[in-house]
Amino acid sequence: MPQYGDTRATVPGPSRPPAPEAAARERVLAFAGVTLAAVYVRSEDGAELRLVESAGVAEPGVYALPGVVPGAALDSPVAAPEPGASVAPSPGAEPGAGGCGWAVADAFRSGRALWLGGAVLGGLPGAGASGSPLGALPLGAAGGWLGCLVVVGEAGEGFGAEQREFLERYADAVAERLRGEADRSAPAPLLDSALRALGVGSFALTPGTGLVETDAALLELVGIPEGGFDGKTDTLLSCSVPEDVPALMSVIEPSAQAPGRRELEFRIRRPTGELCWLRLSCRVLKGPEGAPQRVLGAVTAAPVLRRSASDVARIQWLTAALDDAVTVRDVSRVVVAALREPLAADRVALAELLEDRLAVTVLDPPGAGAWPDLWRSEWRSEWPDAPVSALPTLQAALRDGRMSLWPAGSELEPGLAGIGPGGLAVLPLPAKSRMAGVCLVGWDAPHEFAPEERALLTATAGLVGQALKRAHAYDAEQELATMLQRSLLPRRLPRLPGGTAVARYLPARRGLQVGGDWYDVIALSEGRVALVIGDVQGHSAGAATIMGQMRTAVRAYAVEGHPPDVVVAHANRLLVGMETDLFATCCYVELDMEEGNALFVRAGHLSPLVRHPDGGTEEVAVEGGLPLGVLADAEFPLTALALAPGTVLALVTDGLVESADLQVDEGMRLVREALAAADPSDPGRMADALLGDAGRREDDVALLLLRYDGMRVRPVRAGWVVWRLPDAVMHARRFSARTLRSWDVVAEADTILLVVSELVTNALVHTQGAVRVELTLAADRVRVTVTDSSPRAPAKPVVVDWESTGGRGLFLVEAMSTAWGSVPVGGGKQVWSEIVVSRPEGNRRPPSESEEPGAGPWIEAGGERPPGKERSWGIGWNRDRGWGMGRSRGRSRDPDRSRGRDQDRGRDQDRGRGRAEQGGAG
Repeated sequence: MPQYGDTRATVPGPSRPPAPEAAARERVLAFAGVTLAAVYVRSEDGAELRLVESAGVAEPGVYALPGVVPGAALDSPVAAPEPGASVAPSPGAEPGAGGCGWAVADAFRSGRALWLGGAVLGGLPGAGASGSPLGALPLGAAGGWLGCLVVVGEAGEGFGAEQREFLERYADAVAERLRGEADRSAPAPLLDSALRALGVGSFALTPGTGLVETDAALLELVGIPEGGFDGKTDTLLSCSVPEDVPALMSVIEPSAQAPGRRELEFRIRRPTGELCWLRLSCRVLKGPEGAPQRVLGAVTAAPVLRRSASDVARIQWLTAALDDAVTVRDVSRVVVAALREPLAADRVALAELLEDRLAVTVLDPPGAGAWPDLWRSEWRSEWPDAPVSALPTLQAALRDGRMSLWPAGSELEPGLAGIGPGGLAVLPLPAKSRMAGVCLVGWDAPHEFAPEERALLTATAGLVGQALKRAHAYDAEQELATMLQRSLLPRRLPRLPGGTAVARYLPARRGLQVGGDWYDVIALSEGRVALVIGDVQGHSAGAATIMGQMRTAVRAYAVEGHPPDVVVAHANRLLVGMETDLFATCCYVELDMEEGNALFVRAGHLSPLVRHPDGGTEEVAVEGGLPLGVLADAEFPLTALALAPGTVLALVTDGLVESADLQVDEGMRLVREALAAADPSDPGRMADALLGDAGRREDDVALLLLRYDGMRVRPVRAGWVVWRLPDAVMHARRFSARTLRSWDVVAEADTILLVVSELVTNALVHTQGAVRVELTLAADRVRVTVTDSSPRAPAKPVVVDWESTGGRGLFLVEAMSTAWGSVPVGGGKQVWSEIVVSRPEGNRRPPSESEEPGAGPWIEAGGERPPGKERSWGIGWNRDRGWGMGRSRGRSRDPDRSRGRDQDRGRDQDRGRGRAEQGGAG
């Protein structure tokens, strides 16, 4: 770019701050060395050109620009100049008589830009400055000229090549806006809208202040919200890559020896993580002593270098772009950007070599109609692949490792015919001792391969091959990390009675995409559930391994029936015993789905968030403990909270609420606002709304939501302590029979009593300690649970011959039950059986917990004693109060009911004697 010398005068500004668009326009015009820009458009009758708009620091009259160019001047013949030749004034035209109208007329008639040096305007009457250059650029296209753009430069300087190129683009944008006007003779303002269409951002700064004036276009290019810019140069520099900061600093703080104009290309990292190239051109305005006083500049997007750029510059750009390309898809995009537009190619394809097959990673253009029929018919997937043997041309190029160029009319196999009928370049991509893939570049029109182009393609192939191999290794590593992460997290969450749980996990976008965040939902029993979320320090395979161990340990301790604080304490001691340098945070919640009572334990983790049914949100004030793995004897206090139906509980990790530019408190506030605004009817969409824009993440994110709905039908329970007496089974059966009668369970009563007998007998015979039996009625199912103190699960005998007197108990339970099983609990196990029951149509509703389930000893909820009932003392178990003495409620002696009870009692005694004779259950 030619040098224009040091400008010794600053550009005067308006008396009051201009509008943002006007200020941006004046900065761009000043950068281009333009003191006045004027737009002439053709009148409605086509008889004259009228001045409709002007902008700049001077008025049109200063340079004798006429308001109207008459038709006589437009109709004067003028010879069209040869390309590149200077245009002289029309014969007989007198500058002094018509001002600059003759220049406008000449440019309009010829349809070519007219550039005049400073000597032309120097003799104009009334000119405010001597020797000011002038440019007249026609608006429109051949056969349809609409007007003319006139620009006047500063005195003593001419318009250089870069300035002319920019002004010609500006004229094209003005013409495009003028074409869209309904009344072209009186258009809306054109200069500002044309500048916006160019996508040119402008800036102005004073060296040494650290402040910069920008427009919305520049902030959009950099990726900074318009309302979030603080006006500091450091904020703009923070968006650029570190390697380009020194070059940018030379623009922000120019030295006295700095040239008047500078141009450079630099890279910025947008908030989404995307790497973009920008082109900066600036002008340094200096004071009388030669010290820089003002820097004016323009910035445009530069996704690829122009074709006119040197091969060295293009290779430098390609090297930098491939260095930032991480995945195979990234490399593919860079290859398309580097080859298709600069070489004016019609097609570019890139394929990886995987053993003996080619896997296509990118086709540009992506439309199926742009590629041969064979590709459309055989390669139907998004990432087609084909054996190398099916394409002999590619096979030979990969074997020899040399580029092959096929001019127009070359005979190629059907698989390649149609990719480049005007010319095809086959580039094998070497990577050390092997070939990483192949790149195809095709042209439709006949294409000649110049020597410079051959050298460029060869250099490109070597760079792309190395980048493709590195990206393939990265993709394989990420795939392995993703598989590891997925294997360590739950595949699906269990269905919960009275609630819905959803979870989301997003890996970090830097480094190995595997982290230490985890979550889990553990169904502890039919009415209790545990929610767990945690974060292991670091982002590595080691952190993921610790995460998997901690998730497994917490689940195991929870399923054993330990309370929340004990579960977390056990997990803490386990992590301390691993002797690892990593620690973990954790939040554990145990929720009673029937009552809505929740118990929270927090070990160095973020507090849970709650969204109430009315839409209000809050952080749950959970007393916290130390992170796991710090101190073996750490204590983890419990915090209780009652949840109402419709409440949403949210557990998050710090990756969602904290980053380099976001404090934790502010992040928690934003998540609370999103939680309040989200629709709780769809927990999945609510979770997506909390995650927001995925964008660039510095840390992995785990999110766990539970919407608590409450149980529509609350189960009813009754329990009994089985004393180790000879007739213990008989008492358990009597208790069960009374309970079933109170629940109106008649048809399946004998089956349930048989299951109770077998399970209680097994517990008495094969275990020591206390035995408890519990019956639960939930909807159409009765659940029988027998708890003992042995941790060993019951095992069915492998072989039972016909002479055996025992060993058939579990077979009977299995045959009679809809489902059955065994779960460990604190201090023993529970063996359970579920049986589907039918009840009379008139009494489908189970009794409430305040109703007496029978004459048994356990009353779940107190209440007034109905008339006719009596109480007696007995031993029973209450879920809230535990085991102890209590009074049972008796019913008035109805003869028919008493007779039925006596018959049942006799039948129980007969069955008890028969079982005693058979030697008990196996």
